[in-house]
Amino acid sequence: MSRAPAPVIGIIGGSGLYQMDGLKDVAWRKVSSPFGEPSDELCFGMLEGTQVVFLPRHGRGHRIAPSDIDFRANIDALKRSGVTDLVSLSAVGSLREDLPPGTFVVVDQFVDRTFAREKSFFGTGLVAHVSMAKPTCSRLGDAVVAACDALGVAAHRGGTYLAMEGPQFSSLAESRLYRGWGCDVIGMTNMPEAKLAREAELCYATVAMVTDFDCWHPEHDAVTVDQVVSVLVGNASKARSLVKQVVPLLGGHEGPCRQGCQRALEHALITAPEARDAAMVAKLSSVAGRVLGR
Repeated sequence: MSRAPAPVIGIIGGSGLYQMDGLKDVAWRKVSSPFGEPSDELCFGMLEGTQVVFLPRHGRGHRIAPSDIDFRANIDALKRSGVTDLVSLSAVGSLREDLPPGTFVVVDQFVDRTFAREKSFFGTGLVAHVSMAKPTCSRLGDAVVAACDALGVAAHRGGTYLAMEGPQFSSLAESRLYRGWGCDVIGMTNMPEAKLAREAELCYATVAMVTDFDCWHPEHDAVTVDQVVSVLVGNASKARSLVKQVVPLLGGHEGPCRQGCQRALEHALITAPEARDAAMVAKLSSVAGRVLGR
């Protein structure tokens, strides 16, 4: 029996993380997607024998606002580049007293409050419904926590990420509401990213890097850009170290995902084969090629 291909680790860098350290054989390349224009060229390289593909979510220099990111193009481009495991890093506000700035939260649930974004690769002509009950891959989350522990980085396993549209920060009423819902952190970029990663059958994990207490905390000023940027500098340094630590852990994995991330579309397509739109089928050649036989 032939061995499964070696994992290819995708890294999506959020605010403050626009490049990766330690990569060898580095090449930035444009990857075209039928869904639109990815945020930037993709950075290909090797890290301790593992192939890595890096994409700065906002583009180098932070050019793209959260609502303007083409999430479908980003995920499709990563899938076309051979990525199997995707680790997403993003700046967030904390909705909990015990998750102070500087903490890395490996979230495992999402509440999606975004409203101005394309949220699925599928639609009229080819309908699919994937499960989002467990939206992140536990294997990747475990590896991230192990890497944080090895580095001495404060990390919290589990939590709910409230995805807001932005670009404005929350009102006090909103911040209090989301705390009442039981959400742990708040950000602008992990949705629909996590949904699209699931549709693309990628193992996905989020590292939510806390920069502030949003605006709910009575003993802290409401969040400002200056405040966020000052914490971002320290978080970005820790994030680069984390990536260097976690990639070899993920690269050594063999076999299929036990959680089933890589078979998420197995029973998700509902449109009868004879009724599927040919143009959409062609467009989905990478995202859904396994189940479409392409």
